[in-house]
Amino acid sequence: MKRVFSGVKPTGHLTLGNYLGAMRRWAATDQHESDALFCVVDLHALTVDHDPARVRRLSRQAASLLLASGLDPELCTVFVQSHVDEHARLSYVLECVATDGEMRRMIQYKEKAARERGRGGSVRLSLLTYPVLMAADILAYGTDEVPVGDDQTQHVELARDLAVRFNQRYGHTFVVPRATGPAVAARVMNLQEPTSKMGKSEDVGPGIVYLLDEPDVVRKKIARAVTDSGRDVVYDREERAGLANLLEILAACTGGDPAELADGYDSYGALKKDTAEAVVEVLRPVRERHGELCADPGYVEGVLREGAEKARAMARPTVDAAYRAIGLLPPVNAAR
Repeated sequence: MKRVFSGVKPTGHLTLGNYLGAMRRWAATDQHESDALFCVVDLHALTVDHDPARVRRLSRQAASLLLASGLDPELCTVFVQSHVDEHARLSYVLECVATDGEMRRMIQYKEKAARERGRGGSVRLSLLTYPVLMAADILAYGTDEVPVGDDQTQHVELARDLAVRFNQRYGHTFVVPRATGPAVAARVMNLQEPTSKMGKSEDVGPGIVYLLDEPDVVRKKIARAVTDSGRDVVYDREERAGLANLLEILAACTGGDPAELADGYDSYGALKKDTAEAVVEVLRPVRERHGELCADPGYVEGVLREGAEKARAMARPTVDAAYRAIGLLPPVNAAR
């Protein structure tokens, strides 16, 4: 079976974009067709200024929402990144293979560093190097495929480059992964700024639909979504970004085609109403299951504990092999 790895970062409440762009596919397809691991990548949340209690709270919530979205611990491995030491162990080794230029060319580093400086803050070294940690997340498990949105493909390409470089210099150690993504709604956009991704790191804003939003809140946000100056309903991502975003969301919720759906509408109001109801119905079972899991925190903790044990057993042989290959002396007890 091919091995799949992906994760969510607990820097904000998970959104409709996270669900349509990734989580729904993980539950419907990846956990059934592959040896799949899904991780709350909490170490990545430390690259910018943060509230420790909030990171813990969002990590628990993210884990519960992964399960609420349909991930079954009998079919896949669900765990928290910091519970498996092999991620940090491998990250440093890969930093010794990566280059400063590679890190500084990463688009997300440029954008996030610019925001930090714009706020008058200092840029943490971890913000520069975290793509290497992301590569370690992937390579530690012999991952074949990484299901990601198009904004994350650059990070998977870095993981590929580091795997190839390490294998060439020190002997074959890592599987070279590839990125995969859904055909529709791979990148759900902000309802108020349709040229920007619907990002979970923004905690407030009418352009972001969160998975735990009440139905009436969802309806209100979509009703107020930015459209365009024209009157006709057509699918044109370049010229009519707001309208295209709504059509793509509706298509992702209903299984339709954005261009074909556009032909069925003669007003923005009708499109917004149908899109809102489709989103409410898609999120309804997730919200209901999340409520059940919150009432049974022991179950979620047990899933994460067992998931970390499974993940550790899978990652350790590869990470130990990388340590040997790059020239590190084995521990004395292991040598015996």
